[in-house]
Amino acid sequence: MKRIVLVCTGNTCRSPMAEALFRKLAAERGVPVEVKSAGVAAIAGQPMSGHAADVLRERGIDPSGFRSSEATPELVRQADLILTMTSHHKRHLLELYPEAVEKTFALKEYAGADAETAALYAERESLAADLQLKHALGQPIREEERRRLEELERKLPNPDVQDPIGGSRARYERTADEIEAAIRSVLDRLYSE
Repeated sequence: MKRIVLVCTGNTCRSPMAEALFRKLAAERGVPVEVKSAGVAAIAGQPMSGHAADVLRERGIDPSGFRSSEATPELVRQADLILTMTSHHKRHLLELYPEAVEKTFALKEYAGADAETAALYAERESLAADLQLKHALGQPIREEERRRLEELERKLPNPDVQDPIGGSRARYERTADEIEAAIRSVLDRLYSE
């Protein structure tokens, strides 16, 4: 049984919706999977946001027992696959847990990654990390490095799931649709027959 961890910022909107939707869609396919969610800046024990809970109820999911949790070293260590809601969440986790690099992806990146796209994502992540380090150390960034990063950004689809926090119920519904579509692709990739 695969252990999947879904990660966002506060673990009250996107990742709890993703956790519940992943669990439901996996069950519909008869796929045994352990799914948890966490936040990179979560305050443990918080309830799911009202709109997120309402959207899940509309989809036949009971969110009443949910409480937020932090992305802990133990959770990261035990995971077989970590799917973040944005590339920023991915970078944040990998700064803390570089040993998780082989199993950590942005959700939409993993959902849509063929080999060529995955290589471009990896190059972008590596180059962005190098440039960030150079900037922090006060080292000059060459123009060709900056141009290559911009070129990669233009070529790649946006791997980030929109953040609905503070938005309307309709915005939460769009975010849930975006998450659900990505999860269906992830399940196809993980459990193709």
